[in-house]
Amino acid sequence: MRATKRQKEVSKLVDKDKKYTLSEAISVLKSVPHPKFDETVTISFKVNIDQKEAPQSVRSTVALPHGTGKKVRVAVFCKGESVIEARNAGADFIGANDLIDKIAAGWSDFDVAVSTPEMMKDLSKLGKILGPRGLMPNPKAGTVTQDVAKAIKEVKAGKIEFRMDKQSNIHTPVGKLSFAEGAINDNASVLIESVIKNKPATVKGHFIKSISIASSMGPGLKLDIAQFSHI
Repeated sequence: MRATKRQKEVSKLVDKDKKYTLSEAISVLKSVPHPKFDETVTISFKVNIDQKEAPQSVRSTVALPHGTGKKVRVAVFCKGESVIEARNAGADFIGANDLIDKIAAGWSDFDVAVSTPEMMKDLSKLGKILGPRGLMPNPKAGTVTQDVAKAIKEVKAGKIEFRMDKQSNIHTPVGKLSFAEGAINDNASVLIESVIKNKPATVKGHFIKSISIASSMGPGLKLDIAQFSHI
């Protein structure tokens, strides 16, 4: 397949063998030709995790100081007074069994789900639907809580969840390419620090095998892990 004009221009600006500092990589991503839409910037990790050992897993949350640049649609499963709290906090969708039935029928136009503890028993029937999509509320992510207002505000402000997949990779968005370089750097640094600090106690040797940064249609740039050795 012949390379497009844009791909040729990108290849001139990118050194595939180089391991960049975070600031260098962000500058390259901002400088290469890109499509007209606002691309998402993603940090990817390859971690030293043995999938056969269940305790060795990585999953947590982090608050990005500059948000993701994406309007987050929040669905809240609750009853009673929590409905008023969720509405006042800016929830996009609120319901109980009616909302559960709507999702079971195929609807899923939301990005994050929050639930009160009492609703989790009924919500469990959606495990096979929400689980694979990473949308199932989870206490560790702060999305199963009686304080739904706090959870909604945190998510809207830039709190995100990162989790390891079955191939021992972690892929997490850290903003939009239209963000200032400093904002992307801040978000990426906070995420990288959080992932490193969530190293399972049972992991021996180096935890992070590789880190890279990329935009939706841009090149993937390898980062020099040594720059994060102080964490």
